[in-house]
Amino acid sequence: MPGSLPAICESMWPKDVGIIAMEVYVPSQYVDQAELEEYDGVGAGKYTVGLGQARMGFCSDREDINSLCLTVVQRLMERNGLSYESVGRLEVGTETIIDKSKSTKTVLMQLFEESGNTDVEGVDTTNACYGGTAALFNAVNWVESSSWDGRYALVVAGDIAVYATGSARPTGGAGAVAMLVGPNAPLAFERGLRGTHMQHAYDFYKPDMVSEYPVVDGKLSIQCYLSALDQCYSVYKNKIHARWQREGTEGRCSLEDFGFMVFHSPYCKLVQKSLARLMLNDFLCHPSPNMESGPFSGLEAFRDVKIEDTYFDRDVEKAFMKASSELFDDKTKASLLISNQNGNMYTPSVYGCLASVLAQHTPQQLAGQRIGVFSYGSGFAATLYSIKVTQDGTPGSALDKLVSSLCDLPARLDSRQKVSPGVFAETMKLREETHHLANYIPQGSVDELFPGTWYLTRVDEKHRRQYARRSMNDDRPLEAGLVSSSMAAEHIPSPLKKMPRIPTTTAGPEVVVMSNGDH
Repeated sequence: MPGSLPAICESMWPKDVGIIAMEVYVPSQYVDQAELEEYDGVGAGKYTVGLGQARMGFCSDREDINSLCLTVVQRLMERNGLSYESVGRLEVGTETIIDKSKSTKTVLMQLFEESGNTDVEGVDTTNACYGGTAALFNAVNWVESSSWDGRYALVVAGDIAVYATGSARPTGGAGAVAMLVGPNAPLAFERGLRGTHMQHAYDFYKPDMVSEYPVVDGKLSIQCYLSALDQCYSVYKNKIHARWQREGTEGRCSLEDFGFMVFHSPYCKLVQKSLARLMLNDFLCHPSPNMESGPFSGLEAFRDVKIEDTYFDRDVEKAFMKASSELFDDKTKASLLISNQNGNMYTPSVYGCLASVLAQHTPQQLAGQRIGVFSYGSGFAATLYSIKVTQDGTPGSALDKLVSSLCDLPARLDSRQKVSPGVFAETMKLREETHHLANYIPQGSVDELFPGTWYLTRVDEKHRRQYARRSMNDDRPLEAGLVSSSMAAEHIPSPLKKMPRIPTTTAGPEVVVMSNGDH
């Protein structure tokens, strides 16, 4: 049939290609959303209850997309004892554009210079919040292709989400996620199980080249998100049903087939509504749902609704959020840790949700589970796909090491510094006034950054950016679990034994300077 391959081809692919290691970076400062409600003069609960947000991370003018990505990549490499020579592809997904030509990936190549490795494929991918997923798919596809040379792929998703003053500002955030991709991964992509929907819409876009702020049609954005979710879920279920039929398995795919379900999270309340939306899909697609007992009980009044008429139907929304509350607690709530505490990170948002699930469960709880992932980017592009967690959750396994590297996420979030809404507003004003300035020295404090963070030192008269890294040997405590390269234990071997590695060395100079121009 179209789209299928002979079994002999499948047997030649690398096995269990997926995510081997992850690293998350969030800024060292945040504003409390309850305090922001009072500062903005809105009703109590508008941001905290209505949006489901507790804190919002943000960057001063000392950080930009290049520095975020430099930080998260170096931390991933150091914490996992990886050699830069073992990476053959580097993909960046971002919508935070500071140069219309030069990619963030090229800036990251400065981290590879000491190793001498310049044979690294990949560049940046851009489409709103979907760019990180596109970059991840490119990396997975590369490992499974004839182009693969046996080395790892490295994927970076990073963004700074800022809005003009008004109702959208509390849905901002910032951060980056780095993912190491290769075979024999503890989080393996289920081959052939992707449901994608792409369409044209002006729901959220950034046409103003001199501003960080987007143009947003809030109502249309929600409709696009939910309609894409409907379409992707339908395509995904058709594909898994076809697979089951080929395997001679009877079954109807539903939320019960996922151990966890994670979503792109512009704000937490939309994610809760999204899980309810999938339950609505299951209910309407079922030929004879049990409406006397179980999760569908009491939903008779909604049996004949048309899915496309329900995007803003409060009765449907309320009924299915109530009916899916237990499923939400079991499958999705844990994924909102970073989203609730740091806000929307754009491209890394859904991967911050994935990391949140891993950080709050034991390897034994995760082993063998199917994780559904819904990624959405305005404009619009969306995919729902699934990851299968390895069955091996024993101590020392790849899954155990991945979970151990993320279990300190709650402590990292708690180690940040809270600032007042007034300081936050002043910082946003500074970013707005200095955006894309040349011959500029940033004014933000370096002392507030976490140890080991890359930061912007200046932008010269030709718009070339220079960066330095804050010392790891600093008086301020490290984020919990963060170790320098001299302490990192090498526990992830190269996919091919012949790949050279750099032995662990002692810590280098306290400040290393880089640029995105001549150096």
